[in-house]
Amino acid sequence: MRSVNIHEAKTQLSRLVEEAARGESFIIAKAGKPMVKVVAIDAPVADARRRLGFLAGRFSVPDDFDRMGGVEIEASFEGGKG
Repeated sequence: MRSVNIHEAKTQLSRLVEEAARGESFIIAKAGKPMVKVVAIDAPVADARRRLGFLAGRFSVPDDFDRMGGVEIEASFEGGKG
């Protein structure tokens, strides 16, 4: 992602805004330190993406999870045999 300093951003604002609207986001830096990120309004928000572990601690998996329903499943397969 491209970084521009504040002075360049002030002098080239129209062009930079047009580029951002086309999906070419950029960062404005002050004294080399990133300050803000400019993105198009319709750009996907990072937080909107699915996160791994977002349900951590909200439910638990029983120790016998891999055996749950085993009797019923086995009966279904054996019951189909003629």
